[in-house]
Amino acid sequence: MHDVVKDYYGQVLQTSDDLQTNACCTDNQLPSETKRILANIHDEVLTKYYGCGLVTPELLTDCHILDLGCGAGRDCYALAQLVGEQGSVVGVDMTEQQLNVARKHIDYHKEKFAYQKPNTHFVLGYIERLDELALSNNSIDVIVSNCVINLSPDKEAVLAQAYRLLKPGGEIYFSDVYADRRIPEHLQADSLLYGECLSGALYQQDFQILAKKVGFTEPRVVTSRTISINNPEIIERVGNINFSSVTYRLFKVAELEPHAEYFGQKVTYLGGINGHTNTFSLDDETHFITGKVTAVSGNTWRTLKASRFNQYFSFIGDFTQHMGGFVLDKGNDVAVKEAPDNVSCCSSEATTVTIANQSCC
Repeated sequence: MHDVVKDYYGQVLQTSDDLQTNACCTDNQLPSETKRILANIHDEVLTKYYGCGLVTPELLTDCHILDLGCGAGRDCYALAQLVGEQGSVVGVDMTEQQLNVARKHIDYHKEKFAYQKPNTHFVLGYIERLDELALSNNSIDVIVSNCVINLSPDKEAVLAQAYRLLKPGGEIYFSDVYADRRIPEHLQADSLLYGECLSGALYQQDFQILAKKVGFTEPRVVTSRTISINNPEIIERVGNINFSSVTYRLFKVAELEPHAEYFGQKVTYLGGINGHTNTFSLDDETHFITGKVTAVSGNTWRTLKASRFNQYFSFIGDFTQHMGGFVLDKGNDVAVKEAPDNVSCCSSEATTVTIANQSCC
């Protein structure tokens, strides 16, 4: 399948218009700030974008980021602007044709961003075999990936390598395609369906099992949207299988429990995160209003405390008294009524998704 993917993304696809589904996001619904960032990226890089989401989590200034399956580098060059000149972005991809495009424009983007030296670097390699690259354990703040992990024949290895490389409290924030059931073997061997990010898609429940197995105890859904297929031949091949694009964030945090438990802990969002003046969402269910004391599970308490979001919260409580399973207070959903300043939606479908986060696709 490595060869199938290399051929499909290196030879068959010339631009994103060649794709047969709407998994690849358009720029029609993007806010002005995101459009400004993308406007700084070379046109050749933009035309070879095949992602299914927008992988720009909050608080990236000075972060060291790894992009798994970076392709021609659109996300890398967008993130390069968000991390700033003191941050860095490393892109890994196995398709030389895509990397050639990314590398060709390194100096262009350095000048465009007014940096003294480039903060992007591109490496030829396999995302299942990151141990073969010069990357140290516990060295990466944030790992991103955009519609690529489904193309890997060994998804468990990808997640395990990501867990190894992340700093404690770091996260992998990524968009990918998922199926509503397990894909039959005869479809998994279909090169067109595989290249279109369909037949390599995991059943979502199976993905969560894999994530927990390698150490990401509490996978968090950020956004989700349905993928439509525009090709009648592909529709006939996949039959009744439905697909969705889902953005997950998986934090590397020790001592998380298998289920959300309650110890009477509370947090208060202090504000200050750019674009999230009045509200902040950790995922599609966990929302905070600035200045409001909010009950949280022990896992959420530990995750916020270990992550780069720590300084933007005050913490109340400890783990001395277990009070049973945590029940989400749906009343907190009021926090989603106000979108942050730089909310991004990839298509009109995304407007039905909770928008209390930077990424809506």
